[in-house]
Amino acid sequence: MTPVVNVGILKESEIRFKLQGSFSDPGKKKYSEGQYIARYKDGTIELEMNGRNSLVGAGLFLQPEGGDTGSFTLFDVTIGINFHWQKKEDQVFRGGIMLSALAGKIQIINVLPVEDYLISVISSEMSANSSLEMLKAHAVISRSWLLAQIEKGKSLKAKSSKYQSVFVNNDERIVWYDREDHTGFDVCADDHCQRYQGITRASTPLVVQAVKQTEGEVLVYNGNLCDTRFSKCCGGITEVFENTWEPINHPYLQRIYDHAEDRPETQIDLTGEEAARAWIMSVPDAFCNTSDRSVLSQVLNDYDQTTRDFFRWKIGYSGIELGDLIRKRIGLDFGVVQDLIPLQRGTSGRIIRLKIVGSLKTMILGKELEIRKALSETHLYSSAFVVEKVTEGDSTRFILNGAGWGHGVGLCQIGAAVMGSKGYSYREILMHYFRGAELKKRY
Repeated sequence: MTPVVNVGILKESEIRFKLQGSFSDPGKKKYSEGQYIARYKDGTIELEMNGRNSLVGAGLFLQPEGGDTGSFTLFDVTIGINFHWQKKEDQVFRGGIMLSALAGKIQIINVLPVEDYLISVISSEMSANSSLEMLKAHAVISRSWLLAQIEKGKSLKAKSSKYQSVFVNNDERIVWYDREDHTGFDVCADDHCQRYQGITRASTPLVVQAVKQTEGEVLVYNGNLCDTRFSKCCGGITEVFENTWEPINHPYLQRIYDHAEDRPETQIDLTGEEAARAWIMSVPDAFCNTSDRSVLSQVLNDYDQTTRDFFRWKIGYSGIELGDLIRKRIGLDFGVVQDLIPLQRGTSGRIIRLKIVGSLKTMILGKELEIRKALSETHLYSSAFVVEKVTEGDSTRFILNGAGWGHGVGLCQIGAAVMGSKGYSYREILMHYFRGAELKKRY
């Protein structure tokens, strides 16, 4: 039996939505087609339609009466939260809509079958025009990751202790972003989890075929669901799970050279500063090192295609600019930044712990996404960078030369797209990135 997933879409004090088709609640009360406004009011939901207001309690679940023919539109949904292409758009969803009054706001959750969710995810994460084998590989990892997260959520809920992903003292701030703020739903709809934009992103018969042909297929390791992570571009070598998220080793998420062959020159230990610098400043041969626009258009949606220098990139800041940026982004006042010192690097050369020396404060930041968040108006492409200090008069400018786009763990989307274009099967793509895992049919 196909599982059902609860996806957190939106959380605001006032939400506008439109029902396309007739909906009803569990008590069989009908809600007619049309536009509604939901507002938070004293712990309950006030629902307005055609100028008439009614209180509907702390929660409301509406299911389309017409089955697959019913849908709903949410207006002004923010996508790409904190990324360079963040914007609002109206989105259309199939399945049920759940409204909850929570902490002064209305939370919207879409309830739908996993396989329907996957058709949207594949079209939202990438272009729906990718090769069939790439789409099938992504369907398997998106399904595996989702079901693993649902299981993890249930396990954490059964425990009395709170999940902790923030460790802060006077000298160090270590943060990873995983299960925080996921109250009342399984996964969110943005890049924090997997991009899910309902049926707003046009799917194609090929996407539907990829999901149908892999229906119920997941990756497992020792009988357990794999936590199948993925990012846009690993930069040539993948990162291990524990360097990016919680300190748990997953044998199937290891350092992989993104090439058909494991060459001797890629066996260097990138945890060392000298080796990391040499690697990041080079342009090695790798699946994800491509400028083929036809391949990139398979992976990158319109807003992603504004990013072109993803394999190797460069950005510069003054010490004053860095201090202002860090204060704005994570609320720490270093004054004028005087130095950036990598203290720990992962298997891909990504910085796991970065010492920031400022005129007012010195502190260590980690893990990789916290570093990326602190050093960019949105998110730095990756934490795989080396620092070059340039003196300009009485001030210092910091040039960050970097590699890759994203955390680099698991499947490299651009690398996988290149593999698909070269004729690799979806099984070969999966086994390249998830060594030791097995493909199994779960339902």
